[in-house]
Amino acid sequence: MEFKDYYATLGLQRSATEDEIKRAYRKLARKYHPDVSKEPHAEARFKEVAEAYEALNDPEKRAAYDTVGQQWKGGQDFNPPPGWDAGFEFSGRDFGAGEDFDHSAFFEALFGRHAGRTRGPRAPQHARGEDHHAKVLIDLEDAYRGAQRSVSLHMPSLDANGSVTMHERQVDVSIPKGIREGQHLRLAGLGGPGRGDGPAGDLYLEIAFRPHPLFRVDGRDVYLDLPVAPWEAALGAVVGTPTPDGRVQLSVPPGSAAGRKLRLKGKGLPGQPPGDMYAVLAIALPPSDTPKAQDAYRSMAQAFDFNPRAAFEA
Repeated sequence: MEFKDYYATLGLQRSATEDEIKRAYRKLARKYHPDVSKEPHAEARFKEVAEAYEALNDPEKRAAYDTVGQQWKGGQDFNPPPGWDAGFEFSGRDFGAGEDFDHSAFFEALFGRHAGRTRGPRAPQHARGEDHHAKVLIDLEDAYRGAQRSVSLHMPSLDANGSVTMHERQVDVSIPKGIREGQHLRLAGLGGPGRGDGPAGDLYLEIAFRPHPLFRVDGRDVYLDLPVAPWEAALGAVVGTPTPDGRVQLSVPPGSAAGRKLRLKGKGLPGQPPGDMYAVLAIALPPSDTPKAQDAYRSMAQAFDFNPRAAFEA
C-alpha cells in the first residue's frame, strides 16, 4: 500500500508543535469542507486532512507513526514491519481509529485493530487511574519454559512547547509457561496514577513473539521447514531435528516427498492440551560444483526414467 505522509498533507515539518498542527488543520478544514468548498475533489481532500490531523494531534498515535516513518524507505510499497509497535505504552483503551470515520488502508494498517479512544466527562476529584496498554516481544523459547524478563516501555507525551517527548521505564514481567501470542498480562497498579485518593490503573501487556530464524507459530502449533537430502527422503532416515525445547531424533519414512508434514505430538507450545510441532520436509539438492558431483547427477539421469513435468503433458 501507499505510505501516507501526514506532515506533507498538513503542510508541516516533522518538528511541528501541537499548536502548529491545530492551526494547519483548521485552515485546511475550512478550505476543503464539502459543505462550503468549491475546490475540486474537496470531500476527498477533506478526509485526507482529517485523517492526518487524527494521527498527528494525538501524541501517542504520532509517536507510533513517526517510528514507522523513520523505517520506511521512499518509493517502496509500505507494509508495517513485524513488531513495529512493540514497546509503546498507551493510555486509555489503546490508540485507534474513531468509530465514525472512514480511514484509509494505511491508517487501518497502523491503528485499525485497536479500539477507538473514548473520552468521557471530566474525572471526579478522586478517581481510579487510566489503564495503560503496550505490546511486548518475547522469544518463543520463553513461552516454552516461562521466564522473568525486564522490558523497556516508552510513553509518549507533550512537553511544555507542544512537542512529543518519550519517557522510558523498565517493568519486570513474569512470563508464564505456555503463553500464546495475543494473550495479555495484567500488571496491577502499574497503569496511570489515580486522581486524589483514587488507586492507580493497571498495565496490560499484549504478548507477541519475535520473528524466529527457524520456527513459525500457529496458535499452539509450531512449524519447522526441515531440509533433507534426496536419499534420506527416498530411502528413509533418522535425522537430528531442532525444537524450541531442544533437539530430537526424527524418523523420515521412506518415499517421503517435499512438503510432507511429520508430526511431533505434544512438542508445540505447552498447555492443556499442548500443541504439536510439525516438521515440513524440504528436499535439499547437493551442489554440482565439482566434476565428481556432476558425474553423479549424470548417473542419476541415466538411472531414472523420470519426468518431473509429466503432469503438464497429459
